[in-house]
Amino acid sequence: MNTRIEPFTVHKRVALTISRGTTAQTTNIWVRIEHTGIEGWGEASPFAAGGTPQTTATLLEALQQLAPALEKFSPYDRQQIERLFTKFNTPSAARAAIDTALHDWLGKKVGFPLWQIWGLDRRRITPTSLTIGINSPEGATERVRQWSQVTKLQFLKLKLGSPDGIEADKAMLLAVRSASKALTQLSVDANGGWSLNDAVKMCDWLAGQGVKYVEQPLPPGQERDLPALKERSPLPLFVDESCFTSRDIPQLADRVHGINIKLMKAGGLTEAMRAIHTARSCGLQVMFGCYSDSAIANTAMAHLSPLADYLDLDSHLNLTDDPFAGAPLQNGCLVPNDFPGLGVIKN
Repeated sequence: MNTRIEPFTVHKRVALTISRGTTAQTTNIWVRIEHTGIEGWGEASPFAAGGTPQTTATLLEALQQLAPALEKFSPYDRQQIERLFTKFNTPSAARAAIDTALHDWLGKKVGFPLWQIWGLDRRRITPTSLTIGINSPEGATERVRQWSQVTKLQFLKLKLGSPDGIEADKAMLLAVRSASKALTQLSVDANGGWSLNDAVKMCDWLAGQGVKYVEQPLPPGQERDLPALKERSPLPLFVDESCFTSRDIPQLADRVHGINIKLMKAGGLTEAMRAIHTARSCGLQVMFGCYSDSAIANTAMAHLSPLADYLDLDSHLNLTDDPFAGAPLQNGCLVPNDFPGLGVIKN
C-alpha cells in the first residue's frame, strides 16, 4: 500500500467556546491509501480531551512513521495493521485516519457504500444536533439565528460549564430557548465544567427546561462521583471525555445512561463499532460526536449513524473552507449517499 499524508487547515465560521477554551481553526491531516489503483481516504483531527493532547505535529509524526511500515500490507490485512498500531503506540486520531481510509478503500473495491455493506437502514438516522458554544445570552441568540439559515432547527446542543458559573449557564440556555420556540430537542454538554454540587443543581433545573440529556457534567477523572449524580439527576447522563474506547465502557455502565463515541477518540470505524456493541451489551445509549472534523470524518460516522440514538456531527457545517463534500444534510439528518465507500469527494 502507498500512503499519502497531507495537512490542511480549516476555519470555523463561528469560533467555538467550551469550558476548556476557544477554537477558531485547526490543521487536520488528509490520509490517502492507494492499492491496485484504488484510493481510500481518511482524516486525522487534533484534539485534547483528557490525557495527552493529540496535536497536528504529533499526528503527522505518527503517520509519517507508520507509512513505510504499511507498504508491505494490503487493505485486507486489517488484523496485522491493528497490531502495527500497538507496536508503534499510534495515537488514536492517526489510527482513525488509517482505519477510515481502509474502509473507504474496501467500499470502493466492492462498489458499495459502507452503510450498505454493514446492512444498515438510513431511515433510522436521527437529526444531528447543531452546537452553540459558551456565549452571552445575546451571542447565543445570534448563533441560533445563524444556524437557522443553514437548516431547520430540530436539535440544538448547548455548551455550558461557563467560567462565570451556573447562573451564566442558565441565562444562556433561557435565551436560546426563547429564540428557538419551535425547537423539538435540546441537549447540554458541560465538557466537565461543573462540580458535583453544581451538576446536581443544574440537572434538576435543566429537567424543567425540556432538556433531553446532559453530557460530561463532571471533569474526567472524577468518575467516582457519577453514581451520586446519577442517583439524584432526573436527566440521562452521557460521558464523552471519560470514555475513549470500548474498554472504558463496562466500568461506566452502572453510573451513566450513555456514551459519546467519536471517531478520533475511538481510533477508527473498527473500534467505533466495537464501542457501539459494548455499550448496547451494557444497556447504555449511544451518541456520536466530533471535534473540528471535516466532511471526511463526519461522513464516516454518518455511515454508522443508524446504530446511534443521538448524533452531534455538525463540525463541518461550521467550516468556511471544508475541502471535502460527503453526506448531505437532508431535513436535519446527515445521510450518506449511494456512492462506494465513504462517498466523499474533493471540493
